[in-house]
Amino acid sequence: MSALRRDIASPAGRISLYSAGPQVPRRGLAPLLLVHSVNAAASAAEVAPLFAHYAQQRAVYALELPGFGFSERSTRAYTPRLMTDALHAALAVIQSEHGGEAADVLALSLSSEFAVRAKDEAPHTIRRLALVSPTGFSGNKRRYGPAGGTLGLPWLYRLLSLNFWRQGIFNALTKPQVIRYFLKRTWGSEQIDESLWRYCVLSARQPDAANAPLYFVSAFLFSTDINQLYERLEGPVWVSMATRGDFTDYRGRHTVEGKTNWQFCAIEGGALAFFEDLNGFTQKLDPHWD
Repeated sequence: MSALRRDIASPAGRISLYSAGPQVPRRGLAPLLLVHSVNAAASAAEVAPLFAHYAQQRAVYALELPGFGFSERSTRAYTPRLMTDALHAALAVIQSEHGGEAADVLALSLSSEFAVRAKDEAPHTIRRLALVSPTGFSGNKRRYGPAGGTLGLPWLYRLLSLNFWRQGIFNALTKPQVIRYFLKRTWGSEQIDESLWRYCVLSARQPDAANAPLYFVSAFLFSTDINQLYERLEGPVWVSMATRGDFTDYRGRHTVEGKTNWQFCAIEGGALAFFEDLNGFTQKLDPHWD
């Protein structure tokens, strides 16, 4: 991305933060923080179209979560707590650069859970939330488990992380053709964004790239209590629902759909519809920011 990128020391380790935007933003617009999804090859490249679009109007930031992109990928436990702490650190930087102003936050997929937890824990740091294809609404089973717990399967993580096949498993998950396969499922189409695919392949080839994804595959990054957090969330929330691909099940939205602060919007396309029709996507999102 055509932007300043810096490393920030935080309780979540070294995290990477991109930033750009005009000196004088359009009136009424808060700074905006974009947060990519979680997968085997995730990075801020997933929000690049939105970053470039909003950088013309306002201060915009893109965080790379621990274990992904240019952020620290060291050997440690990757949990919702670690990811939420990274959001808190990024939001603290944004507030320090904007006179204590709360930021708007847009998060993709599983990162929606971290953004909502950050809002719950520090409501003064986040003004409005936009959740793109958020987790926690699919299927018939909601998550009202122990506060701060995870769905992690220790036995699965131990199995996947055995030294003699750990890297081989990750390499198999991130072969170029496998990454393309999963992007097609995300798009719900044979047509994907080729630049994103190339960057995903590159990102998955970096040192220690397997550390966070193996915790993800073992379900350690899914929260046991996310539906409790969704239901007690205060402040405006906008949700983008895909109409194609693997992320079209939102039958659980009835738990919050009746609340006046929640707005669900079905947008034609896959889970990352802004790659397909940026103007159409932002025209539906912008009234939420305003």
